[in-house]
Amino acid sequence: MKKMSAFISSVLMGSTLLLPLSASADQSNGNTGPVKSPKDKVIEQIITKMTDKEKIGQLVMPSTHDTESKMPNEDTRKLIQNYKAGSVIVYGARDARTTAQYNNQLQKWAANTSPKLPLLVSADLEFGTKQHVTDATPFPRQMGIGATRQAKAAKDVAKITALEAKATGFNWNYSPVADVNTNPANPVIGVRSFGEKTSLVSSMTAAQIKGYQENGVVATAKHFPGHGDTSVDSHLGLAAVTYDRETLETVHLPPFQAAIDAGVDSIMTAHVIINAIDKDLPATLSKRVLTGLLRNEMGFKGLIVTDAMSMHAIAKEWGAGQAAVMAVNAGADIVMATGNLDEQLETFNALSDAMKSGQLSERRVNESVKRVLALKIKYKLFDHRYVDLEEAVTAVNQPAHKETAAEVARKSITLVKNENVLPFNPTEKKLTLVTGPEIYGSTNFINSIASMVDEKSAGNVKSFTTSEDSTTTEIQQAVKLAEQADQIIVPTFSPSELPAGQAKLVKELQKTGKPVAAVSLGLPYDVKDYPEVGAYISTYSVERWGSPVPTSWKAAVDVIFGTQPGGKLPVSIEGLYPYGRGLTY
Repeated sequence: MKKMSAFISSVLMGSTLLLPLSASADQSNGNTGPVKSPKDKVIEQIITKMTDKEKIGQLVMPSTHDTESKMPNEDTRKLIQNYKAGSVIVYGARDARTTAQYNNQLQKWAANTSPKLPLLVSADLEFGTKQHVTDATPFPRQMGIGATRQAKAAKDVAKITALEAKATGFNWNYSPVADVNTNPANPVIGVRSFGEKTSLVSSMTAAQIKGYQENGVVATAKHFPGHGDTSVDSHLGLAAVTYDRETLETVHLPPFQAAIDAGVDSIMTAHVIINAIDKDLPATLSKRVLTGLLRNEMGFKGLIVTDAMSMHAIAKEWGAGQAAVMAVNAGADIVMATGNLDEQLETFNALSDAMKSGQLSERRVNESVKRVLALKIKYKLFDHRYVDLEEAVTAVNQPAHKETAAEVARKSITLVKNENVLPFNPTEKKLTLVTGPEIYGSTNFINSIASMVDEKSAGNVKSFTTSEDSTTTEIQQAVKLAEQADQIIVPTFSPSELPAGQAKLVKELQKTGKPVAAVSLGLPYDVKDYPEVGAYISTYSVERWGSPVPTSWKAAVDVIFGTQPGGKLPVSIEGLYPYGRGLTY
């Protein structure tokens, strides 16, 4: 208790001395009961000394703003020091050393701000810390992990991601995606989901939560109560799902219940209207969903964070300020204030004004502040707010991490169809043509795969990149090149529906009579549009924003040239291939 007393005194008297708290603190999820733990008493004493502005600050998570040198700028300092932000979400790409410097600077600003509380520093690290740290380890997307059918692989990926994230200054990851991808045309979830079966998504979700949290990083199950059956991207519009309560309870909620049972410390809301619960408001703003369903019915005691509030599903209809007040009153603990600085300040000011007017009660605010502080204590952020730059670089460059990623990727690659086309022989000096579309204007995808083929094969390689929706002229050029080649690899990509030109490209190449292997880089459903292809491989490696995961492409090239494929379809391909399909050599 002496350490806790010293901590309380140092914080509340404004001293810069921050003595360790975690050694004496209870390590529970911060639940309050009739008998208060030492940690609960500490939290309550801290709260009694906080101003309303400081409390509101703990309820807002702004995205950071950067200088040209990719360090946090003056606007970010103001958000932390003037508006008392208790957490941040970091975007952009930096190497490990710069990331550690960046996050340390954020923590220094917080340490020099009353009441000197450490920051929760978060990021979307769905396919590994690599998503924002350039020299970190890239892992397969979640659908690829689902294709392995191995919960251990899911946990190993989460463990390594957590170790690299924590070393570079992140203590909160917005992963895993617990959405069950039941809609093949879903424009935003897709390969970010483990698959279409509730049982698979549930087991993988629980495994990853343990992998993250046992290694010191807050995990987040998202997007509650399920974004897998939508046909609208909530970044662009407000989606609604019309299935009944039984479907909600049997298909979409179990992965979130599995997350709760696994001890998840955070759940993120979905900007989706769930008609079975609330026909008027998206989950993020609905008390029926967040308090009624998640808290009261499912028993979640942890922290609820909203998805980005600048997304059109929310911002366009309600505006940043009004939506923030609605979200907190609905049961959210932290409002993710992305968007521009004006929108972020609107969020802080609206919550402050609502508290002053009584629209937002002090009791409701204190409930959320308690959960935020409990999380900071549980993850020992008072003792360990800074990271070592050299250790950050070392952590993300462990050869064992890269080997694990490569092994999981090999186990994920799914050979869906093979009519005596594969494997290609790597020792034969055959000319291989690699041709496929640019992805969001980039030719790097096809060029990178061609380079990998060149390294793998004793023969020569030619590559040709078409536009995203391959034109007739481009297809004719590809066919001419194919006539000179001995074997053909055709990557295709669709974030939702496959462009007609890509399907025609595969069909015309198949007509040449040469061995053709098509490789889906995104959703595994591409083969529906070119079912006559001789061989088809799914990699699940690129989502709707085009984030590259070359680890999976490398594994696919290995499989094409003889490595045994290990994946089984985590979704069904309607009319062609069932869930669980996966060929071997």
